[in-house]
Amino acid sequence: MSRTFMSVPSFTIAAVERDTGLSKDVLRVWERRYGFPVPTRDANGERVYTTAQVNHLRLIKRLMDQGHRPGKLMQLDAEQLAALAPRRALPPGATGEAHDAVAGLLELVRQHDADGLVRALQQRLGRQGLQRFVMDTVAPLTQAVGQAWERGQLEVFEEHLFSELTKRVLRQAIASLPRGTTRARVLLTTVPDEQHILGLLMVEAVLALEGAECIPLGTQMPLGDIDRAARAHQADIVALSFSQAFATRQIPELLRQLRALLPESVALWVGGAGVLGATVPEGVVRLASLDDALRALAAWRLPGDQQRPAAGAGAGPA
Repeated sequence: MSRTFMSVPSFTIAAVERDTGLSKDVLRVWERRYGFPVPTRDANGERVYTTAQVNHLRLIKRLMDQGHRPGKLMQLDAEQLAALAPRRALPPGATGEAHDAVAGLLELVRQHDADGLVRALQQRLGRQGLQRFVMDTVAPLTQAVGQAWERGQLEVFEEHLFSELTKRVLRQAIASLPRGTTRARVLLTTVPDEQHILGLLMVEAVLALEGAECIPLGTQMPLGDIDRAARAHQADIVALSFSQAFATRQIPELLRQLRALLPESVALWVGGAGVLGATVPEGVVRLASLDDALRALAAWRLPGDQQRPAAGAGAGPA
């Protein structure tokens, strides 16, 4: 948990581990080997880290996941690290109006104008409809927020404000949709230590619009519980999301374990920025974009245009 130490916001080593994906052992080794991070000690003698150190460690972790070596990264300051980070752009084909709209929404985040941001998001939702809103507003805005954070142009609390308010708008929009036609029953969740849910909500929105019956389980579900939930709900598809903050090297083994647990008839889809550089094992479908999710749903329906009974109305397909 984070705490305030001598009026300076600080984080325990356990909180840093959860927040960055860097283990306590790695943090201690780096402290001895590289002289960074340099924690202070609280009244109990426990290590505590400043917000600036945690932000620096997050960026180092992202770059390590992209193949950079920690020894080299430790020699660079925050500006040099940010220069190494990939600059995400709006999707190809985005119009000047889309760029301007995203910039305007991002400015509302910087101004801490929560009410203004919600109103602006709802107005765009009303004009665009849910699918275009997700693809042309929420997705590029999420990219822009991530890029601004990487450049040090947004604080952590500002990113959280954006995330929470956007989730609120999406949940309200999804709740207003009619029940799925049950042609595909999709269970959506994340694995333990993956707390980010915005990507799942975007996928849920676009799949629900296509008539899929979506079963949201929230975040951080143990693998065994994902398997049991998939069986209990007679799910056709399990969809997971991995954010860029998740440790990329852990993803292949987690997917292998889950794929082995799930029935062969249940498809396993994975998406999010975290899986773009990960090795995806056989039997797992990687979704690099929301368009990929729609294509995967269409492909799933092709063999006989599967029809599923409502839950409890009979057995699912073999």
